[in-house]
Parts: sequence; structure tokens; C-alpha cells
Amino acid sequence: MEFTIKEENGFKYIEEGEGEVLLLLHGLMGALSNWEEVILEFKDRYRVVIPMLPIYDLPLLTTGVKSLAKFVHKFVKFKKFQNVIVLGNSLGGHVGLVFVTSHPEFVRSLVLTGSSGLYENSFGGSFPKRENYDFIKEKVEFTFYDPATATKELVDEVFETVNDRYKVIRILAMAKSAIRHNMSKDLHKIKLPVSLIWGRNDRITPPEVAEEFNNLLPNSDLYWIDKCGHAPMMEQPAEFNQILNKVLEKIENQ
Repeated sequence: MEFTIKEENGFKYIEEGEGEVLLLLHGLMGALSNWEEVILEFKDRYRVVIPMLPIYDLPLLTTGVKSLAKFVHKFVKFKKFQNVIVLGNSLGGHVGLVFVTSHPEFVRSLVLTGSSGLYENSFGGSFPKRENYDFIKEKVEFTFYDPATATKELVDEVFETVNDRYKVIRILAMAKSAIRHNMSKDLHKIKLPVSLIWGRNDRITPPEVAEEFNNLLPNSDLYWIDKCGHAPMMEQPAEFNQILNKVLEKIENQ
């Protein structure tokens, strides 16, 4: 399904539905389409909003997690959002954590899935064989429990991105920023409710990362999805949405 991308005041974003804001933050290589099943499930009850994070648009010297968190802050202020529920995958989760730490007044609750911020086993800091399609295919398949989830369309998209010199420099800069910006000493400051929805077979942010988040965050719950890798909303969308439904009901009743 194709969703309309709105452009306003320098921001590009998808916005579907009405009600309380569910703000979705995509990962480093994550397309907006990664959230398709979440949008379809929740747009009848929530105002589902996905800003396009300017990973390729920042000056190289300021390409980093903090800059993306500042961008989210500007976007939330521009849209005049209040009591936002932030849901972030991978780098998007990390951006959500930095944003919540700096501006908790805008956020009602935080949901993390496969979030970076403590440790991640990403592409390894470089793309030594980025012109090799099979190598990139293998790396994309590594993201999932079931390699078949890495469709040709998805692999083609990543292959094209990593072979764009302008983009790949920024991807590597952003990945290094994420590794440097470890959140372990800041997590105790996040008092609002945090829900962790994690693939039990995640090899990029493994299960022990979820357990560490759960230990360090003062007010968190951890939910597991079996036979699932780093992007549960793509690989096990029905189960992910079922858990997210429970999480959102709990938030509404708090």
C-alpha cells in the first residue's frame, strides 16, 4: 500500500488517522514501508506519524544521533504535538531515547524494538564489499530470523544506497555516532513507561541488549517474539501488533 508523503516546512512525513499521536522512528537503513502493517493496524484509532529522518541531509560534521533527536524535537514542536507515544526501531529507538532524555515533557510513553543505544552488531563500520550484491544480500538477510524476509526489493534498495558514495559516508558516520553515544549512564533518568518488544533471535541487538535495557530503565516491561530478528514489525507483524495493542491499552489505562 502506498501512503502519501507530506512536505511541510522542510519536513517530509507520513500522517494517517486521528487521535493520540503514535510517532514512529525508522532505523538507519529502514524505509517508511517497514511500518506499513503498524500504520494499517492503528490508523483507525491513532494519529500515526512517521517523519523521514534526515540521515542523508545533515552536514557530515553534525551527522549523528543527537542531531536526529534535535530534528525530532523541531518536528514535534512544529506539529504542536503533546503526550506523544514514541515507537522506534534500531537507530530510531536510539533517537527516541535521546529525544526523551532531553524533552520528556512531550512524551507520554516510549516503545523500543531492536533499539541501538547500548550495543549493536551492525555492518561492522565499513562496507568492504559494497559492490558485491551477494555480500549485501547476506548482510540484509542477517537482519532477520528468516532470510526470506529479505525480499529482492529490500536487498536492491540497500544495495543501491550503499553504492551511493554520498549516502554511504553518512551511513558510516551515523553508525559510528550511534556506537559512540552509549546510553547506559542516562537511562536511569527516563522515568516514563518504556516497553521493549524484542525478537528473541535478533543478532544485531541481541536478547542480552533487551535485558540490559530492562535492567537499566526504571519503568520498563520486556516482551519477546520468537523466531524473529531485528525488525519485528516487518518479520512478525501480527504478533508485534498484538503486543503493541496490549502496550497501548496499558498506557491508556495509566
